[in-house]
Amino acid sequence: MRSAMSAKREMKFQKEPMPKQPPEKRIRNFEEVALGYTPEQAITEAKRCLQCPKPFCEPGCPVEIDIPAFIDAIRQHNFDKAAEILRDKNNLPAITGRVCPQEDQCEKVCVLSKTGDPVAIGALERFVADYELKRGLKIPPVAKTTRKKVAVVGSGPAGLTVAGDLAKLGHNVTIFEALHTPGGVLVYGIPEFRLPKEIVGAEVNYVKSLGVKIETNMVIGRIITIGELFENGFDTVFIGTGAGSPRFMGIPGESLNGIYSANEFLVRAVLMKAYRFPEFDTPLKVGKRVGVIGGGNVAMDAARTALRLGSENVTVVYRRSETELPARLEEVKNAKEEGIEFRLLTNPVRFLGNDAGWVQKMECIRMQLGPPDESGRRRPVPIKDSNFTTEVDTAIVAIGQGPNPLIRQTTSSLQTDEDGYIIVDENFRTSKKRVWAGGDIVPGEATVIQAMGAGKRAARDIDRYLKGQA
Repeated sequence: MRSAMSAKREMKFQKEPMPKQPPEKRIRNFEEVALGYTPEQAITEAKRCLQCPKPFCEPGCPVEIDIPAFIDAIRQHNFDKAAEILRDKNNLPAITGRVCPQEDQCEKVCVLSKTGDPVAIGALERFVADYELKRGLKIPPVAKTTRKKVAVVGSGPAGLTVAGDLAKLGHNVTIFEALHTPGGVLVYGIPEFRLPKEIVGAEVNYVKSLGVKIETNMVIGRIITIGELFENGFDTVFIGTGAGSPRFMGIPGESLNGIYSANEFLVRAVLMKAYRFPEFDTPLKVGKRVGVIGGGNVAMDAARTALRLGSENVTVVYRRSETELPARLEEVKNAKEEGIEFRLLTNPVRFLGNDAGWVQKMECIRMQLGPPDESGRRRPVPIKDSNFTTEVDTAIVAIGQGPNPLIRQTTSSLQTDEDGYIIVDENFRTSKKRVWAGGDIVPGEATVIQAMGAGKRAARDIDRYLKGQA
């Protein structure tokens, strides 16, 4: 029989599991998969934290949350204090608590990870944020107005972070959003079962409560240019338009009917709510056999969405091995639990269609891994004469996206790289005076939390500039 000390030690090694909908139930609905901690579970998990004198977790957070402090407040049953600590640094904790890859950041460097499970920092963040939303958000004091005007282009994670932080500092901030709903990728790219739009709306309303104005249906570069924003009295501009232009493989047959970019597929399903047809009259044809090309979080979202829309067989096709999958381990695990198949070390080379122009088959080639490429991952190399075909009646291409060229084409003196990403310095200043940029619009794709980290650092520098300190 185990001793009490042994049981206590084992408790330290293992994290409190997150309750989830069972797979057989959740594949039939779009409700959130992860159900969140109860107060008792949150306190139990918080007590695993060692409260290290020199915490490694805190430097691992892109938005600089005082992680030991908010967890200690949970340990003390003081959820209001925990929420206050979170909000001091993070304008969107209910969002980051759900989609931030903590396992590669703060949790990765947790001391407990050396001997067992790290503290479930993300799950605790979500618990506190949800508790706060249910209780009613407490609006922090805002500094006296500076009368300086800041334009933020895009209401995604970077834009919302910049806007919220600058509003707290007393600046007059207006966000210009191209779509009819604010939130950027949070509302058009992440499915309801992973990030409920009610949560996004609540966090957007928090930013608005700080005094931020949001103008929707405003396509900057078309309706009004960056230069015209300055002419209209704005002192600085932050560009956070993300990377919403889809990339395709450029292989034969890719223009057949039934082949979507992941962007189009998810916008129709998520933002335009095709999953609630006929309540929302959004067309989205999904076949019985779906192939999703790619291995990131977007590919997992597309595959799991297709399954919920009625597909009988969904296969993720990825050209590297499972070790190189860029998607979060949690999302890969969820996909597998739901019956998503994975065909690894495989790459499509052409699509085949019927006489009516609809995709019917996908020809692939098997791959093997060679030396590492510029990303640090082993380069996939085709295996000669290993081609085979598989039946698909829907294909979703999720191999990344690039920046929309509109702002680049309509803004003079704005330096971009060969792919169209805006070049910035260490403070996220662009080559154009009084213009900053951050998030997916700068070189290298960013996660939600990395975009927020960029927004936070840019906000600091914008504030210094507006106060004549930089």
